[in-house]
Amino acid sequence: MSATDTITLRRLLADAPNRWGHWGADDEIGALNYLTSDEVKRGLATVRHGRTFTLGVPVATQEGDAVFPGRWPAKHFMVADKAGFENGHWQPLAGGLEFADDYITGFAQAGTHCDALGHMWFDDTLWNGFAASSTNGGMTKAGIMPIAERGIVGRGVLLDMARFRGKPMLDRAETFTHCDLMECAQAQGVDILPRSILLVRTGWVGALAAGHQAIGEGYWEPGLTFSLDLVRWFDKMQIPCLVTDTLANETTYEPETGLMLVLHAALMRNLGVVFTEMASLDALATDCALDRRYEGFYCASPAKVSKGTGGSANPVFIK
Repeated sequence: MSATDTITLRRLLADAPNRWGHWGADDEIGALNYLTSDEVKRGLATVRHGRTFTLGVPVATQEGDAVFPGRWPAKHFMVADKAGFENGHWQPLAGGLEFADDYITGFAQAGTHCDALGHMWFDDTLWNGFAASSTNGGMTKAGIMPIAERGIVGRGVLLDMARFRGKPMLDRAETFTHCDLMECAQAQGVDILPRSILLVRTGWVGALAAGHQAIGEGYWEPGLTFSLDLVRWFDKMQIPCLVTDTLANETTYEPETGLMLVLHAALMRNLGVVFTEMASLDALATDCALDRRYEGFYCASPAKVSKGTGGSANPVFIK
């Protein structure tokens, strides 16, 4: 293949929809603009029983957290504990109170987290046309702070792709499309309405935690795969946020071209769809399978990391 024949994201997405400027030249929250007060009330209206599910995964575990290749797990250190008082390193406060304190260090985009819209780019340009140089020394444009200040609140729909395909987890590199999402929704008896927050379960996070899958050389997650029709569907449906139980919300490599993380460009960079990755969806999926109700009130906000590329989150889903 000659250099002129090389597939690039610019060529691949030349005819794909783009929402830059749609909400103004300074916009940094993208498709979250679709989550109006009416959408918040639509989400609240789905609550029937008040059952609550938290979707964050444990962080800084003794076994070591699953993280995307090139990163390393969070580390947890005790700064103060009872032993420190017993050996004289710490003294009780006036009145006798003692305390425990700790310190965690790790990637902002490890564990369950939201990506900033400027997290990934090509052609030196972030979401909404901001210059890639605005990431130097910290995200001064399209960072996580505007998303954290807005919050992600509305009607959530769980699409259990693993259960739909009759397996506990999808296979390595297994793909699906928006058409598969619609077929899954139909089988579950739930409607994907415009402006729905989509939660897609592959079983992958649970498999990683159980040791049935591992991060290593040649890592290739299952997930959504790129097509122009898929991107147009997300745009037409005005999907504000995509939540999955994988480390990157999409199959790692686009099978036809071999390009990596294409939907981070097509959906996040170009359409402003907020990605929430590595959510824990197994318990929610089990409950939904029992009562056949796959919609609920979704509420989340990432940590307010100053100039951050992402932020940890513990989303809540209420049925």
